[in-house]
Amino acid sequence: MLKGFREFIFRGNLLDLAVAVVIGAAFGAVVTSLVENILTPLISAIVGAPDFSAFILGPFRIGLFLNSIVSFLLIAVALYFIVITPANRILAAMKKNEKTPSAPELSTQEKLLAEIRDELKRRPL
Repeated sequence: MLKGFREFIFRGNLLDLAVAVVIGAAFGAVVTSLVENILTPLISAIVGAPDFSAFILGPFRIGLFLNSIVSFLLIAVALYFIVITPANRILAAMKKNEKTPSAPELSTQEKLLAEIRDELKRRPL
């Protein structure tokens, strides 16, 4: 039973997933810090209100909900411009640099057969 568990733990996919989760959590902290410490103060300097938590409609805390929406949108914008756009550019450059395989050189027999085919296409029936 321990041997099977050890094989399960050391599978490539599981290790890759564990690394992705740890890196994702660390990157999430970076993006959250960017939003909280740079983008939100920048927007509050422009708009004048750093958060909307004071907005209350009866028993509903509308302001906290608005804060969540603004935070989500800021995180999405940050991820798009910091991760997605540069990654797309890099992938496009890599794809552009890939050499497309050239067609294999035809043998003499294949060249002759192609000529015969082309000549038969040109002849009227």
